[in-house]
Amino acid sequence: MKSKKKIPVFQIVNGLIFIIICLIILVPLWKVLVDSFDLKTAYGMKMWPEKFGFEGYAQIFKNPTLFRAIMISVLTTVVGTLLALTLSTLGAYVLIQWDMPGRTLFANMLLFTMIFNGGMIPTYLVLKGLHLTNTLWVVILFPALNVYNLVLMRNFFEGIPSSLYESATLDGCSPMQTFLRIVLPMSKAALASIGLMFAVSYWNDYTHYKLYILDSKLYNFQMKLRGMVMGSELPTVGGNATENTLKNAAIIIVIIPFMILYPCLQKYFVKGVNIGAVKE
Repeated sequence: MKSKKKIPVFQIVNGLIFIIICLIILVPLWKVLVDSFDLKTAYGMKMWPEKFGFEGYAQIFKNPTLFRAIMISVLTTVVGTLLALTLSTLGAYVLIQWDMPGRTLFANMLLFTMIFNGGMIPTYLVLKGLHLTNTLWVVILFPALNVYNLVLMRNFFEGIPSSLYESATLDGCSPMQTFLRIVLPMSKAALASIGLMFAVSYWNDYTHYKLYILDSKLYNFQMKLRGMVMGSELPTVGGNATENTLKNAAIIIVIIPFMILYPCLQKYFVKGVNIGAVKE
């Protein structure tokens, strides 16, 4: 007699849970997307816009205040991510120089800051004393100094075979030449994954703007979006767009860059998830 095939109950339950979670995530996103194209104010869930149009997006880019905020978000994200990656990679490379005097002390000082910090008020006073408050530099420099990502990068560099470092030294490469010609080309996965984390934190930054920026002209798009959603800062509505259309269009503009960017970096991001997790 042929044995009866067992019903893969576990896989079925997993599939159902996955579908339910996807619906929980996608349904609100679909509502926001539909409302961003709907030029007719309405409430409740709709599958399609009653009055389709791009006026909501056009009004956001035509509004000088909102367009400036978008440009500030793009500028701080690009510059901050590049600066943060530079500091993280150089700092991580320094930490793997085992024969460097004071390396252990330097590493312990960095790790100490992951557990203890000066507090909100002392940090604000220090930044104010450095004349960084109320400038874009404070929202670029401050998040760039991330010890956690530096440690992740260090763990990745430690996973590179030591024979490659030795071969580069025997070939006459200086430490910086080894870093540029050997380490960085082999670190695409780490750079992509950590760079993506930096970019997301810069793009979604709200706290640093709220604490250290007083001039509303220097606010990023997240600050303007909060004002729109909370009703404290509604832009002038023109054309056929409604306030509801503008709000939802602004939310989509915030979401869409990383919906496009993530698939491009996915193959590197998946490799970088396990940075430093396995060592031979």
